[in-house]
Amino acid sequence: MTRRELLRTAGNGFGALSLAGLLPGAEVGPMTPRSTHHAPKAKHVIFLFLNGGPSHVDSFDPKPALDRLDGQPMPQTEVGPENGGEEKVNRLMKSPFAFQQDGQSGLPVSSLFPEVAKVIDDVCVVRSMWTDLPAHPQAIMQMNSGRFVAGMPSMGSWVTYGLGTANQNLPGFVALCAGMPNVGPELWSSGFLPAVHQGTYVPTDETSPEKMIRHLRNARLSEAELRAQLDLTQALNRLDIERRGNDPRLEGRIQSMEIAFRMQMEATDAFDVGRESPAMRALYGVPERVVEMNSKKRSATRDGDFARGCLVARRLVERGVRFVQVYFGEDIPWDSHHDIMVHKPLAQQADRPIAALIADLKQRGLLDETLILVGGEFGRTPWVETVGRMNVQNGRNHNAKGFTYLLAGGGVKGGRAYGATDEFGFKAVEKPVHVHDLHATALHLLGLDHKRLTYRYSGRDFRLTDVAGNVVHDIIA
Repeated sequence: MTRRELLRTAGNGFGALSLAGLLPGAEVGPMTPRSTHHAPKAKHVIFLFLNGGPSHVDSFDPKPALDRLDGQPMPQTEVGPENGGEEKVNRLMKSPFAFQQDGQSGLPVSSLFPEVAKVIDDVCVVRSMWTDLPAHPQAIMQMNSGRFVAGMPSMGSWVTYGLGTANQNLPGFVALCAGMPNVGPELWSSGFLPAVHQGTYVPTDETSPEKMIRHLRNARLSEAELRAQLDLTQALNRLDIERRGNDPRLEGRIQSMEIAFRMQMEATDAFDVGRESPAMRALYGVPERVVEMNSKKRSATRDGDFARGCLVARRLVERGVRFVQVYFGEDIPWDSHHDIMVHKPLAQQADRPIAALIADLKQRGLLDETLILVGGEFGRTPWVETVGRMNVQNGRNHNAKGFTYLLAGGGVKGGRAYGATDEFGFKAVEKPVHVHDLHATALHLLGLDHKRLTYRYSGRDFRLTDVAGNVVHDIIA
């Protein structure tokens, strides 16, 4: 490792920033690592997004009251008139999944997540999450960007805007998903931030880097010829900017082309899980047949898509990528209105990769510097959803008033539960944590003050947490 490489990768990359300021003619770009507001505990974020709304009362928030009152109407005094409609008299439903206490901490975990139960001492279970709207598009947008309207920068974009990234040969923000999640590219949009901070979408239902990232290499030109071609294009673009004035979109394209050129050096290695040992792929649950074949059918790779995404996420953060988001498949797979038993095959795909990622980062010494977030856009109701259009009436409806998130690594206290929902699991009642609070806490762990991380646009200052958000200091080690 050269001295420059050491400075680039050590100490959050700030050594490289100092070196760049000392070298004659050195350029400090928009993705160059930048100083933090205070001492950081984390350098990277991996956000595992279980789109669709996993049920907290069936996974990490057991409710004995549901066992005791199974089949009885939900008390209207607990629901409140704002929920209205027939659901306020729907019958309560106990969880079909058994809970047991695990680890030295004794935190309860349901039978849906036996592998996560093995690493629960490294996990902080936040049981008092809540958000503003129980509709998928708006709630997914808010969890990803802090607002439930389109056009706002995503969390990953805010993080790279504030911190840059350590590895200039890879994108600072990568979004991994098999297919397209609900809402789509808005989830990794840079909004009004400079376009270079937009997330790079990479599909995980492909198995080779060349198919995951289209046009990664140009077989017709050598590296020197490509560099000359890009230099000419960039020079023309700079002339265009000088003539027309500032153009954020063109500036973003200039920076993106530079990153794309540099990606040829490292992307082939970083995105290739086939370079991992069979034992490591098995740890994450990546099927060997998927690694060996380049299937054109998603059905052949579905069982390993999320596992592959989690393994790629680890490979990216160990190479200095700042923010990685892994979505659980396309659309909203955890949206179990008809039958909560659908959670079982979904959990079988998610359980092993989540646990493996935590254990793998820990044994590599990377967990302390990598914040892992696991959860969806909201939770599910403690009662059965009964609608005539459903063939099976054994599912749960959306619940934005109370749900659970898992946090691990990155300066978070493991082996503890924080906050609580009511006795039925309907509403956060003890130490509520809003989406803005979660975002503020994540930024704080990265060394950023969410009130100071702002961007002037359309006559006002914007930030990820809008005009709200409090850091949850109690969960910080």
